[in-house]
Amino acid sequence: MSMRSSLTGQNLGKYRVLEPLGSGGMARVYRGYHPQLDRFVAIKVLRSDLVEDELFLTRFRREAQAVASLRHPNIIQVFDFDVADDIYFMVMELLDGDTLHTRLNDYRVRDEQMPWGEMVRILLDVLDGLNYAHQEGMIHRDIKPANILLTRRGQAVLADFGIAQIVGGTRHTVSGALLGTLNYMAPEQGLKGVSDVRSDLYSLGVVLYEMLTRRPPFDADTPLAILLKHVNDPLPLPSELNPEIPAPLERIVLKALAKEPDGRFQSAPQMAEALKTAAAEAHIALPSRISLPLSFSTSDDPSDSVAVFSGTARQKLANVAFAAEDTAATSQQSVTAALAALKAQEPPVESVRVETAVAEPKKPSAWPALFRGFGLLILVNAAVVMFSGAAGAGWFFRTGWPIELMLVAVAFAQLMIHLGSPWLMIPGGLLLGESVLLSYYALSGRWNDWVFLWPLQVFLVFGVLWFSITRAAVSGEPAALADSWGRTLLRLAYGAMGLLVVLVVLVNFLS
Repeated sequence: MSMRSSLTGQNLGKYRVLEPLGSGGMARVYRGYHPQLDRFVAIKVLRSDLVEDELFLTRFRREAQAVASLRHPNIIQVFDFDVADDIYFMVMELLDGDTLHTRLNDYRVRDEQMPWGEMVRILLDVLDGLNYAHQEGMIHRDIKPANILLTRRGQAVLADFGIAQIVGGTRHTVSGALLGTLNYMAPEQGLKGVSDVRSDLYSLGVVLYEMLTRRPPFDADTPLAILLKHVNDPLPLPSELNPEIPAPLERIVLKALAKEPDGRFQSAPQMAEALKTAAAEAHIALPSRISLPLSFSTSDDPSDSVAVFSGTARQKLANVAFAAEDTAATSQQSVTAALAALKAQEPPVESVRVETAVAEPKKPSAWPALFRGFGLLILVNAAVVMFSGAAGAGWFFRTGWPIELMLVAVAFAQLMIHLGSPWLMIPGGLLLGESVLLSYYALSGRWNDWVFLWPLQVFLVFGVLWFSITRAAVSGEPAALADSWGRTLLRLAYGAMGLLVVLVVLVNFLS
């Protein structure tokens, strides 16, 4: 299927394709219907030339499952993902409302300013969704007004998590994708394709800048010129463009748009708390919900909202004009090649040293994680010694000694999170699994059971090795994967230690 062909009237699996809603560099969006559930949905069909790449297919299967697992009121819900007749598609909830892109354009047409409280409420909703996604190890990478939906429920909802993650690891350069996002892209993301939590917050800072001043901070005739401005140019003060902007909100923008990631907000909750403090300081009343679309959203019926999905406001779904800028995503690993091609087409830029614009990230030290992990090992052992001494015997060590292996697994989990290396799941997972097996032998005293339980050791070793190697080797986001796995390993280890302590106490006091 090419991007020009239409699927209107056809079936994709169990979904009936109705009319198109929008199109972009990576996908075309249709309104669809699920007859069994009697539910209208949005169907995002991925470009056919992308799915010819085996690397893309691997990423689609892995990342689509991760995106579909996200459950948050401020993130658009992905219901399903599937392939039918070599057509890869994702099924999402269909929302009524405007995109923030459309809402800002409406204010520009009216020559009016979005209320300060409305801005803060929108950002707080987005930050709530981002915080959840970041905790799940997901980075959006393409935050812009066109990907923020303002719904009839009065909420701001983040869209296009799926496309940003799935296409983000491919090597395809799509016409329009780079052009549509550089205005909102963090310097390190545009220059080197490196993105993390702070890159998302930078993009959201650009969105706030545009809401305050009705224009993005950096603009130019070419994509490369826009990127170089993000990297090198000082930020134009919002108050110079609009003197009425409250000073506390301007301070939020200045911190969010710091050139170096370490100078920005380090997490979504930190930025949200700063926004609430700034609103209180500026005596800005925060609405409980976002207002409905502006009165002139449709000329025929001024009271009507406009049905959109990651696209500009459309008056009639059946006669829709596609808007690529609202559904384009960013191809992260192709940025370097795209910039090289753009650079070759442009006259040389004097007095700019791109290679020194973004500092190389420092290699994290393992010492903090080692101190935390093995410090816990020492503290737990000291506590056990005191407890056993008070009880008059060393019975805890006789049956509860596998807790030592669990504590070492905790240390490896700390290292995995701190160093961003998912490969540390191998020793950490093996130690935790081994400690659980040994706990059974130590508590029951049935060491002879090893004769027929030894295959469990083999399954454990090969299971951990297979899981870690197959997942880590193809991961486009090793740091995010390591963070997610490390936190999961920590939860399992702490749960296993708590259960072991309870069982040791029960066994020894009841025997």
